[in-house]
Amino acid sequence: MGDMFKALADPTRRTILDELTRQNGQTLFEICGRLTTTHGLGSSRQAISQHLDVLEAAGLVETRREGRYKFHYINTGPLQYIVERWLRRTTGPERP
Repeated sequence: MGDMFKALADPTRRTILDELTRQNGQTLFEICGRLTTTHGLGSSRQAISQHLDVLEAAGLVETRREGRYKFHYINTGPLQYIVERWLRRTTGPERP
């Protein structure tokens, strides 16, 4: 779980997840293009690839190879733990 929080702590990685939420299944080239044109981020392809590796290690991004291309997909499953732990209402008394 620590890897997930570390991955989410970086603003560039959160922006990558935002872009995958808008359009899932993007290649590295597409992600880099969207980060540059939409967000003005001038990170190199290598830097974005490293960010994607961190997100994948945390389980927040899954990949699928199709020929020469590697497609990246957001995986919100690991975030379910946060919902279960802190966002769901408990059965105790409500606070004002």
